[in-house]
Amino acid sequence: MTLNELTALLRECAGEAEGVDLDGDVLDVPLAELGYDSLAVLQTTGHIEREYDIQLSDDTLAEADTPRLLLAYINESLADSRTQVAA
Repeated sequence: MTLNELTALLRECAGEAEGVDLDGDVLDVPLAELGYDSLAVLQTTGHIEREYDIQLSDDTLAEADTPRLLLAYINESLADSRTQVAA
């Protein structure tokens, strides 16, 4: 998953805060500063889990406080699921 895909899903699932430019350099900006609280992140990750048939742990989501960390966890789960399917 790319940053563009993630920000599109954040917008779709939880909207976009006024004055926040998700098209800018937001990889290391805390999600809370981008206007996304834990409920917004849960809505977005729930959508990702259903769409990509992966499971993200609650602990992982609690630690993923920036888009970079969230993408790392999502992409790790996607890679693990592909490895399991190939095996």
